[in-house]
Amino acid sequence: MERGKMTIPREPDRVLTINAGSSSLKFALFEGQDLLARRLIGKFERIGFSDALFTATDLKTKRSWEKHMALKDHAACLPLLREVLGEADMLSVHVISHRIVHGGMHLREPRVVTEELIRELRSLRLFAPEHLPAEIALLSEFSRYYPETPQVACFDTAFHRDMPRVSQLLPIPRRYDEKGVRRYGFHGLSYSYLMRELQRIDREAARGKIILAHLGNGASMAAVKEGRGIDTTMAFTPAAGLVMSTRTGDLDPGLMAYFARAEDMTATQFNEMVNKQSGLLGVSELSSDIRDLLARESNDVRAAEAIALFCHQARKWIGALSAALGGLDTLIFSGGIGENSVVIRKRICEGLEFLGIEVDQRANETNAPIISKAEARAIVRVIPTDEELSLAEAAVEVLGQRSEAGSFKPKIKIEGMV
Repeated sequence: MERGKMTIPREPDRVLTINAGSSSLKFALFEGQDLLARRLIGKFERIGFSDALFTATDLKTKRSWEKHMALKDHAACLPLLREVLGEADMLSVHVISHRIVHGGMHLREPRVVTEELIRELRSLRLFAPEHLPAEIALLSEFSRYYPETPQVACFDTAFHRDMPRVSQLLPIPRRYDEKGVRRYGFHGLSYSYLMRELQRIDREAARGKIILAHLGNGASMAAVKEGRGIDTTMAFTPAAGLVMSTRTGDLDPGLMAYFARAEDMTATQFNEMVNKQSGLLGVSELSSDIRDLLARESNDVRAAEAIALFCHQARKWIGALSAALGGLDTLIFSGGIGENSVVIRKRICEGLEFLGIEVDQRANETNAPIISKAEARAIVRVIPTDEELSLAEAAVEVLGQRSEAGSFKPKIKIEGMV
């Protein structure tokens, strides 16, 4: 360095990711100039209740926050979020990336948020009434707090956009398909991350016949062949497919008419039951958390039956998706249950030897990256998912390379910014 001169380091780029659920909001802040690193993480829980909980952690300074409060809706989270960002000296944000649960027929890749996009999302509200209204409100509210900051919308359905036509069709009158009532699939951000990770680990395996199993509170699987999603367990809504923590998964549609006749159940009540009162919680009458049920299965038949049903349905879907693939090369477990539950992984894989799945007990018990036996025909992997990193990377990709000044330089002209 020349005498009398100094290099002034530019401010790191910052990406704020927003992942809104029906009554929760997870966020993460990434920063860096050449490589994004997670700096701040946090979550709002029980939104819409008087006893909502906010927690956050600065991963660099180890400072943490916790606060109980009443939150009437998702938009009410923003003042506290900005307050914490300010206290962590990270109030300046260069781009905000949002998970949007449903993109309908036309929103098939990440998009910069504009007034036109907001209008299109509003037209889809009936597709996901428990999620989209809150997500749209957040887009508008963030634009008020950060009027000069670009926002990017990332659609959880986009990963499945190239499924074969037969995997998208629902067996109902064709006129509904023309209105967008078809199988879409979800957990796309998780699946995108898992496929990128697999390609990084084993490029050849990423071109094979793969089943991705995202097992958490929400659970689904996706079949991928030669890098393309060809089928999935969720459908028009995230309530389809596997048994989940509080969702039914696939259900006899005649039950709705039965409950309407027998109990005068309305469509709203049926939807509430299917999404929030069923699954592990409904069968066990104890808990929606599989860890609680595992702790009680030896002395409570309800817990044992809920776990057995979860594993039985998961095995069935692995078999069905393997048939759609024409075989199986790799099975990947991910999500809170898939990444952490040794017992559930073992039980799901039992009886699938005919597909080439053979679990190595020691590898499974130590949560090794590969838990299948060396001689097994199919490789079984455990890969932790990272939806927040998917959101951050998508925002960077959409907005293009960073400029010399340290801010994002969009590839496209941003007009009509909300």
